[in-house]
Amino acid sequence: MSRLNGVLRGIRVLDLSRHFPGPLATMLLADLGADVLKIEPPGGDELRDMGPKDSEGRSLCFEAINAGKRTRRMDLRNAEARKEFLRLVDQADVLVESFRPGVMVRLGVGYPALRERNPRLIHCSLNGFGYGGSPSAAHDINYLALAGILAENRSAYPASFVPPVADATAALFGVIAIIGALHARHQDGKGCEIDLALADAVMPLLVFQLAELPMASHDTRSLNAILAGRWACYRTYRTTDGRYVALGALEPKFWQAFCRAANRPDWIPQQHDQSAQARLIAEVERLFAGFSLEAAVDRFHGGLLLLSSS
Repeated sequence: MSRLNGVLRGIRVLDLSRHFPGPLATMLLADLGADVLKIEPPGGDELRDMGPKDSEGRSLCFEAINAGKRTRRMDLRNAEARKEFLRLVDQADVLVESFRPGVMVRLGVGYPALRERNPRLIHCSLNGFGYGGSPSAAHDINYLALAGILAENRSAYPASFVPPVADATAALFGVIAIIGALHARHQDGKGCEIDLALADAVMPLLVFQLAELPMASHDTRSLNAILAGRWACYRTYRTTDGRYVALGALEPKFWQAFCRAANRPDWIPQQHDQSAQARLIAEVERLFAGFSLEAAVDRFHGGLLLLSSS
């Protein structure tokens, strides 16, 4: 076992979360050595019934995201089950949950009550809009739409993402916050409450967009315009056999290498010419339309990231 696989050895985590963000966070904690007990409702996590199943009828997605964890089922609406849960809290270091705001309090296991029993407990809530936000239910596509990310990455229409960006980002920030809280507790002996909204988690990913807000929206010199595929040097192109290649020649040296390999040195000075982009994109499209995927790899392997067929 490497050192990183054991940095959280001895840390006990209770996982009340479901679906993707919370379970991804606790899977990562388990990967770092934490002992994770996943507590499911009596009917089990809904993810158990989603996606393809293995030969024994188990959800492949559920098994993947909950690898390395112990599981048990408890009905926290039942008084005896709550008592048992609170005994687990007494010995826990971290609790991760994904209920809507107020649900834990209504169940009698909100952070104030848990802190009285275990002042060292770190309680991380991964919920849609945070304790002070909307109690409405939402999913990854909603958070990305509200943040403007879907519109930023549109082609003919705003497109959703796989994997779910807001969910995964919130999980990563949750792990960072939990590890930071564990470090702080090592210094002062106190736990804390972490309220992490999935709708907010994507905002740090928009640092370039926010930095460019003072610019006119039509200014295609924007780095965001480049990354969104509106420049010829950074976008996907279809090959003659119906596959796609992604050209990532963002830096001038890579664009120059691509243009030379294409026998089009005349394209080199046009990389940052706003007025040339529509024509340049059309010309590069025609170039790749004359190659099969295999031929494109052979010709341009140094500057391409290959994508699967659509």
